[in-house]
Amino acid sequence: MTATPSTLLRVGRGRHPFDVELFTGLDRDQRYSFLAALLAWSMDTFDYFMIVLVMSNIAADPHFPATLTELGFLTTATLVMRPFGALLFGLWADRVGRRVPLIVDVLLYSCTGILCAIAPNITVLLILRGIYGLGMGGEWGLGAALAMEKLPREKRGLFSGLLQEGYPLGYLMATLAYLVITVLGVSWRWIFVLSIIPALTTLLLRRQVSESKAWEDTRKTMSANRTTIRDILRNRAVLRRFGYLIVLMTALNWMAHSAQDVYPTFLKSSAHDGGAGLSPTTASWIIVGYTLGAIAGSTVFGALSEKLGRRNTIMLAAGLGLPILPLFVLPRNGIAVLIVGSVLMMIVVQGAWGVVPAHLTEMSPDEIRGFYPGVTYQIGNLFAALNVPIQEALAAGHGYPFALACTVGPTLVAVVVVTWLGREERGVVFGAQPSLAIAHAGAADLRGRPADDRRADLDQRPGRRDAEDRVADRLAPAAAKVGAEPGDHDPRPDDPLTPRPPRAVERGQLLGEVASGLDRRRDHAPHAHAVLERARRALA
Repeated sequence: MTATPSTLLRVGRGRHPFDVELFTGLDRDQRYSFLAALLAWSMDTFDYFMIVLVMSNIAADPHFPATLTELGFLTTATLVMRPFGALLFGLWADRVGRRVPLIVDVLLYSCTGILCAIAPNITVLLILRGIYGLGMGGEWGLGAALAMEKLPREKRGLFSGLLQEGYPLGYLMATLAYLVITVLGVSWRWIFVLSIIPALTTLLLRRQVSESKAWEDTRKTMSANRTTIRDILRNRAVLRRFGYLIVLMTALNWMAHSAQDVYPTFLKSSAHDGGAGLSPTTASWIIVGYTLGAIAGSTVFGALSEKLGRRNTIMLAAGLGLPILPLFVLPRNGIAVLIVGSVLMMIVVQGAWGVVPAHLTEMSPDEIRGFYPGVTYQIGNLFAALNVPIQEALAAGHGYPFALACTVGPTLVAVVVVTWLGREERGVVFGAQPSLAIAHAGAADLRGRPADDRRADLDQRPGRRDAEDRVADRLAPAAAKVGAEPGDHDPRPDDPLTPRPPRAVERGQLLGEVASGLDRRRDHAPHAHAVLERARRALA
């Protein structure tokens, strides 16, 4: 039996998620792409918690007059600018490739980070943090897209979980950096200087990475089909999915922030305020414990998503958080129960997030994969920034257990519901499938018209052969179902519904999966299925 993408995909999905083979076989380009994305994601988290950790130090600096209220806008400025950075760098990367925009992006936030260390006042620091947000906004989406496009598709779930480890890793980096400046007794400005180390490492790795082949193939297809990015962005199916992913990322971000942002404060707050009343040292060790749990959870659930599917894994992880919630928020259960509850909660919360890099990139159309994941994530993250004020307001009136229960619980439910309402594209071949816009347009061209009219329309188009090739892509499963490969039938050059052998055979394995994907996604190409059925009868 000839090995097709579908059979290969089934074999890949049948592997044990922790098979040793899944960790081997990557070339240097793939390893560097993944490591650069991991460090960049770590920098994203490092950036967020770095400001939180040194905020009180900045406020106490007599040479830098600023109140805590004013300093609170530093994180706001970064969060607000991140979606714009994702938009600018994402669209640029979709036009010229991933490599150059990513290198420029790293240079932008590296240089801005150094300048933050010498900012003379709050106004300059605020402006610099906004520019820094532009750079960091463009980093995560592009880095994840490049890594996922280069990694083998049967390994995406596992490496998605490994990539998500960058979040707790960045938190640890920020904590260690803060400890260093505290122990050495140096100025808070040095924490910005230390941030240059992972940034420059990322830059050196990125310089060794080649361009994404999936992007190159997509650009060739767009050129052949005379499709522009504007055409893709105007498509209603693309816009609907864009809106859905923003809602999903808002729910996921809110779930993560509600579980972790004020939890250290809860551990150290007095019993009078509803806190656990633990010493800073004890609380710090618990934080280290549940951070390690988060690292384990992202890897385990990311790998499981290859067996269970992306959506099922996210729903499983979030659903498991509900029975854990009482152990997580009630201090009267004792410190041992709090430790177990916090570790388990971070395992499932970051477990759900371990699927996100693969899920977002697979859900993104090829033509705008640089733009799509980053913007949806950053907008969701911006909306979730409202979490901390809400939790603090609830805690002030009712205590931290109430605040945590009222925010973590509903967001866990929201993640389950929103994920259930969506779809997934696990194992999709990057650079090979037509976008939602192209598929819809191609199906619309064939809608219910006589063959002679369709042929005449295609004959009038300069890209007639490309149109025929797109139809051949849709007909590949029909040929396979009658025991033939695309191109085995006598071609009729004047019939646009007949597969043309040269390109169909050359692209062999991809055709079956492309058309099978169209056959499955009838909501995006409602007429493609009818065309396939007519072809099956004709070829039979």
